[in-house]
Amino acid sequence: MSPASKQFILPDLLATCPLQGGVNPHYEKGAAESRAWINSYNVFTDRKRAFFVLGSNELLVSHAYNYAGYEEFRTCCDFVNLLFVFDELSDEQSGKDALATGSIFLNAMKDPDWDDGSLFAKMTKEFRARFVRLARPKATARFLKLWESYCASVITEAELRERGEILDVTPFITLRRENSAVRLCYGLIEYCFGTDLPNVVFEDPTFMEIYWAAVDLVCWANDIYSYDMEQSKGISGNNIVTVLMAKRNMTLQEASDHVGAHCKELMDNFISAQARLPSWGSSVDSEVARYLQGLGCWVKGNLDWSFETQRYFGVRHLEIKETRLVTLRPREHPEESDTDSDIE
Repeated sequence: MSPASKQFILPDLLATCPLQGGVNPHYEKGAAESRAWINSYNVFTDRKRAFFVLGSNELLVSHAYNYAGYEEFRTCCDFVNLLFVFDELSDEQSGKDALATGSIFLNAMKDPDWDDGSLFAKMTKEFRARFVRLARPKATARFLKLWESYCASVITEAELRERGEILDVTPFITLRRENSAVRLCYGLIEYCFGTDLPNVVFEDPTFMEIYWAAVDLVCWANDIYSYDMEQSKGISGNNIVTVLMAKRNMTLQEASDHVGAHCKELMDNFISAQARLPSWGSSVDSEVARYLQGLGCWVKGNLDWSFETQRYFGVRHLEIKETRLVTLRPREHPEESDTDSDIE
C-alpha cells in the first residue's frame, strides 16, 4: 500500500444534510440507568467493556429519539444496548450459532413464559416487560417481523464471513439494510410516539421510497465512518467501502467519494418524495408526519453522534470532524482483539 493510500478524505455528509437534530432531555438519567442495567450482567471482557463505554450507545439514542418521553427513551437505550450485546456475540459465531442466539430474543419476546436459562434470555425478558407496557399492536407485530429479518441477515453475514466471500453491490445493499439493525431501530419510532400506523402505509411505494432512503443514509454513513476501525480489526467485509473497492475496482478515495455522492442523492430523494405522499386521512397523516420526523432525527442524529464519540475515530474524533482526513490504523494483532465474551 502506497503512503497516499493510507489516508482518505471523508465525504462531508453533514454539509449535505439540512435536517435538524437535538438531544433528549432525559439523556443523563436514562443513559446512566440503562448502562447500569447492561453492566449488571457482566457480559463483556475488559476490552469490550471499554469499547462499549467509548461507543456511547445511549448518546446515539438521545440524538435519534430526541423527542421521546423518559420511559420510552430508557427502553430505547435498553434495546440498543441489547443489540450491542447480540452484535458482539454474532460477530464471532457461525451461521448456526447466530441463528440460535437470535432465536433466544425472538422466543423471549413472543412468549413471556419462555426461558432457556441464558443471560441473553433474561436480558430480553426484562426489555420485553418494559416494551410491552406502551407498545401498540400493529407496530409490535412489525417490530417482531423485523427482528426475524434481522436474524436471517446476521446468519447470512456469518456464513459469508466463514467463506471469506464479498457480495456484489446490489445484493450487499439488500443484506446491509437488514443486518445493520437500522430497520429495527426505526421500528421503535412508533413506540416512542405512541402511534400505530396501518399496514397500508408501509405498502405505499412513495412512503417506502422515503423509508429506504432513510435506511440507506444511516447504513452508508456508518460504513464510511467505521471503515478504518473495521479494517484495523480485519472485519471490514461487511462494509460498502470494501464492496466498492472489490467489485467496482475503486480506490479507497473513489469509494469514499462515491458514498458522498450517493448519500446526497438519497437525501434529495428523502426530502422531495415527502411532497408526493398520498393522504390517508387527517389522523393517519399526522401519524405519518411524526414517523417521518422520527426518520429524520435518526439520519441527522447518527451523523452528529458519529463525531461526538470515540467509537469510529478514537481520540481524534473532533479533529477528523473538521479535517475529514482519516489516516488508516495498522492492523491489530489477534491477541489485541479480545474476542472472548462472558455471556452465556
